[in-house]
Amino acid sequence: MLKEILLPDLGEGISSADVSEVLISPGDNVSIDDIILVLESEKASMEIPSEEKGVIKKVFVSAGDQVKTGEILIMMEVSPGPKVTKEKTEEKIAPKKQKDQKISTTSKEKIESETKGKTFASPGVRRLARELEIVLSQVKATGPKGRITKEDLHGDIKQKMAQGLGVSIRVQPKIDFSEWGEIETKQLTKIQKITGDRLQQAWQTIPHVTQFDEADISILNTKREKLKTEGQKKNIKVTFLPFIMKAVIKTLKEFPSFNSSLDYQGKNLVIKNYYNLGIAVDTPTGLIVPVIKNVDKKSINTLSKELMDISERARLGKLKPGELKGGSFTISSLGGIGGTYFTPIINPPEVAIMGVSKSIWKPIYNHKSKEIIPTYTMPFSLSYDHRVIDGALGAAFTSFFSKVVLDSTTFD
Repeated sequence: MLKEILLPDLGEGISSADVSEVLISPGDNVSIDDIILVLESEKASMEIPSEEKGVIKKVFVSAGDQVKTGEILIMMEVSPGPKVTKEKTEEKIAPKKQKDQKISTTSKEKIESETKGKTFASPGVRRLARELEIVLSQVKATGPKGRITKEDLHGDIKQKMAQGLGVSIRVQPKIDFSEWGEIETKQLTKIQKITGDRLQQAWQTIPHVTQFDEADISILNTKREKLKTEGQKKNIKVTFLPFIMKAVIKTLKEFPSFNSSLDYQGKNLVIKNYYNLGIAVDTPTGLIVPVIKNVDKKSINTLSKELMDISERARLGKLKPGELKGGSFTISSLGGIGGTYFTPIINPPEVAIMGVSKSIWKPIYNHKSKEIIPTYTMPFSLSYDHRVIDGALGAAFTSFFSKVVLDSTTFD
């Protein structure tokens, strides 16, 4: 049976990707989970596995092509499964007729939409415009024969958002920097360009507030040293990050609004009862944020192994699409590099992000014992969406987190 293999959903906010490698050719036999393509998406390089077993009949893409979600990649002759009875065959034929009839009806609607009124757009575009309360006659059309496309709607929304925020869209003036000395031009990677656009959009559309605080991690450090020694015997690298993740989860359960998203209309808050943490990873091609799922159900050692694996594959460009979506809160750790505090930018559609800086030993005066005690402290920053979270709640979150890392039972 011939089957079309389509490009799957690549994650939140990713609509297209560039084909960097095609690993199969017509006539090749592939099994389930065999890698057929390598894509460079808006967030990372990713391997696309086969979900079927069979023989490649035709390849519709090549290196350098840009593909969109739902676009056909290859045609495959799928290996036959159990025999299909006559009744089942008839059941499969019936929906196909209905589908053909639906396509015919849609085509008729499309033709009618092109000849009715002063604006030209498909039924899908008109429906989207109604949902977003956009007057089509006010949208500049760029499609064939003056048709309004989906991209035209998105462009209109971005322009209105920029105008509403008082942000002027200006072109950077061309400057010949070589006039003042020797220069070198280095092209940005696709990930760097897309990440830059997303961060700029997030900064312009989300009212950011950043709370700065520090936590006493002396007890946490003692716990880590013990597990670090045990982990070395099993080739497991135990860093501070999995401990921070566990402390974050305990805090999110206490403050669920930080583990949420605004709906597409911005009128309702969607509270998430799962705890999937995005972890910012620096790679040779730019910053990407893979997601560790169900952190609340995993041990420190399990998280340490997952972090080692996912970080390595992120740097090698071998992440899968599902590993880049579904996050509910993000952590950006610069503890291994340096610095004191920084302002992390929220990763939409999330409403908060924590930035962790390098821990240092400090002399802290204890007013009860009247002693100066050497204390291992970790500076951290919390940026949050002020539409959802106010300053009092932000301060409560950071204070609670600081207490959680002092509780050794947090990491059991």
